[in-house]
Amino acid sequence: MRRAAVDIGTNSMRLLVVDDEGGELARLTRVTGLGRGVDRTGRLSEEGMAGTLAVLAGFGSRVRELKVDRVRAVATSASRDAANREDFFDRAEQALGVRPQLIGGDEEAALSFAGATNALEGGPFLVVDIGGGSTEFAWRAGGRLVGRSVEIGSVRLTERALPNHPPRPGELEQAGRLAADLFGGVSIPDSAFAAIGVAGTWTSLAALAGRTATVHGSRLDQPALDHLVDDLAALTLEETAALPFFDPARAPVILGGAVVAAAATRRLGLEAVTVSEYDLLDGVIAGL
Repeated sequence: MRRAAVDIGTNSMRLLVVDDEGGELARLTRVTGLGRGVDRTGRLSEEGMAGTLAVLAGFGSRVRELKVDRVRAVATSASRDAANREDFFDRAEQALGVRPQLIGGDEEAALSFAGATNALEGGPFLVVDIGGGSTEFAWRAGGRLVGRSVEIGSVRLTERALPNHPPRPGELEQAGRLAADLFGGVSIPDSAFAAIGVAGTWTSLAALAGRTATVHGSRLDQPALDHLVDDLAALTLEETAALPFFDPARAPVILGGAVVAAAATRRLGLEAVTVSEYDLLDGVIAGL
């Protein structure tokens, strides 16, 4: 049975298709910025929806070409916040061929945990999923999965505190304090967790730090994250977009993502985070 998962995120649209034995037939990511402005307006913009619907139509064509048997599309932070999400879902269903399902932060955390850890041995694991609008933490405690969702991500922090490239005096410090304050309510058991970072912010930061497109299994420690924040904060938008091994479409929000990553790692006292390319998409596929 061929299966497909679609992740309709705040910043990126992603597709994973696997064959009968779980082998990958397609894994695609397209940055559309669907959720830009939602934090301020509470609505998805027509521009953001139009670009996203075009990508979803392409995903739908790919799914049909590959003769997929089961498809699940999930929508996360931006859709949770948008008053006009049902109108968007109506149009997305026409473009994609399946209606998106709105999932809450706890389910998002659980799916990311399942996808990141399914093939791993050892542990215990702590999965940190930084999206455009929210950041999810998930771990196992007492035999059950615990998830926490915090309403801050690369897009949301950029719009709230980092509108300029490079930041003006005081903006970077304000952004760091905002992220730290929002993560202040997150606490995990005093255990030696192996931390795993998933989704586009982590993979992009790993690519920039290592100057390589091969990022799965790479590690980012606190000094490396702090250096990335400082380095990205010195660049214009055009200079950021020109960085090697980096999707230029992520340039407007990658500094915000780096600040979120550094703040999350510091708040949880993590020595380092191992970056994984397996995430929520893989968790959705496992559920199918």
